[in-house]
Amino acid sequence: MKFSKSDIVTMSQGGFFGEGNAQLPSDQMLMIDEISHIDTIGGQYNRGLLTAGLVIRPDDWFFACHFQGDPVMPGCLGLDALWQLLGVFLGWSGLPGKGRALGVGKVRFTGQIYPDAKAIEYQVHIKRIIKKPLGMGIADGMVLLNGDVIYEATDLKVGLITSA
Repeated sequence: MKFSKSDIVTMSQGGFFGEGNAQLPSDQMLMIDEISHIDTIGGQYNRGLLTAGLVIRPDDWFFACHFQGDPVMPGCLGLDALWQLLGVFLGWSGLPGKGRALGVGKVRFTGQIYPDAKAIEYQVHIKRIIKKPLGMGIADGMVLLNGDVIYEATDLKVGLITSA
């Protein structure tokens, strides 16, 4: 299954997975342009895989301020995108609640994203989905530039918070 840019924007406006459920951030914090694959099988642990992408534009807001004279995409934005995508996976799986990042085991940066990068790819490999008492996903994620892994995160955790 795939989700287009239009679908991604709808996910950022709320209601895509039902009112009060998983939602992507909007505007400048939305670090995803498309989801090219989402499935409950596959990935490193054969429990699910999500792949997505972001087109890098030389005029993206973060290049002007991080760092002046040495523009580079903040690594925390790539990490946040992996949490965002794990939340999408939970919503797509039908679990109720609003997604919140709960933590990460280990993060490793081995490359940088400059204004001329063109595009990056995200991969989220599902390790475990917990349904009760709180919906939660645990996954490993990667950010790739030109096919090379430049960010790695293990044990990403996203929980689904309900008002009940």
